[in-house]
Amino acid sequence: MDRVEHSERADRLVDAARVVVRAVPMSRGRDVLRGRWLGHPVHPLMVQVPLGSWMSAAVLDFVPGWQRAARTLVGVGLVAALPAAVAGWTDWAELRRPQMRVGLVHAASNAVGVALYGASFAARARGRFARGRLWGLAGLAAVSVGGAVGGHMAFRQASGANHAEHVPELLGNGWHPLGDLADFPVGAPVRGRLGEVAVVVVHELSGTVRVLADQCSHMGGPLSEGDVADGCIRCPWHGSTFRLSDGWNTAGPATAAQPAFTTRITGTLIEARLQHLSDDMPPTAAASREEDGW
Repeated sequence: MDRVEHSERADRLVDAARVVVRAVPMSRGRDVLRGRWLGHPVHPLMVQVPLGSWMSAAVLDFVPGWQRAARTLVGVGLVAALPAAVAGWTDWAELRRPQMRVGLVHAASNAVGVALYGASFAARARGRFARGRLWGLAGLAAVSVGGAVGGHMAFRQASGANHAEHVPELLGNGWHPLGDLADFPVGAPVRGRLGEVAVVVVHELSGTVRVLADQCSHMGGPLSEGDVADGCIRCPWHGSTFRLSDGWNTAGPATAAQPAFTTRITGTLIEARLQHLSDDMPPTAAASREEDGW
């Protein structure tokens, strides 16, 4: 997998496939397939249906009298594989190049598996259950390889992971000095630091200072190099858009919100702290949450 990550042999195919995937007119459907509504990628959840169906079919293949039930499960897996693949390709088109290279191997292994299961279903439909069982076992081997490669993407390459999750642990609670108000021009995103954490600072026309973690939760892009419009900032790498007031991801491919900070100005010094749920609540509601252990 390390060799695949660094090999440039398939880059022309990577570029061509990315153009095709991005050109498909889906509008808001992309955010649905990416899992923005769920808070994390939806593709790993969707693949449970075909994988579970095919593994169950493999078990029933060795139980006398359950051939038709096994055929049904193979068919269910084939039907469920299509939307899972569409979600996977949608995620893939917004990854870094090393991840995309490995993603092609992942997709190819799964495509082979789907083809083998198609042959298995056809054989079973003609009553050739022994041949269908063999095709099915070959398909299970292929999708197992695809699953292992997908695990490499998720756990070694952090594809689909929240790249800003570590911010609260690095910074902790409490107020932290950010800098002098004069250091942050009005309207333009500026990179600053709160301790070990890089942040993007936007000094609005109203005088309010908005602060978000600078490392985009999608793939770690620098938000401070992005564009500000309509109270949001857009990542320059893949276009994820976050609301400046609370870090909410209003558009993907990011599935996680951006860590946001509450600010205060003492004299000319800007201080910031991690934004808590109670920051936007009335005092009575906030006190109630604290008493309940929130």
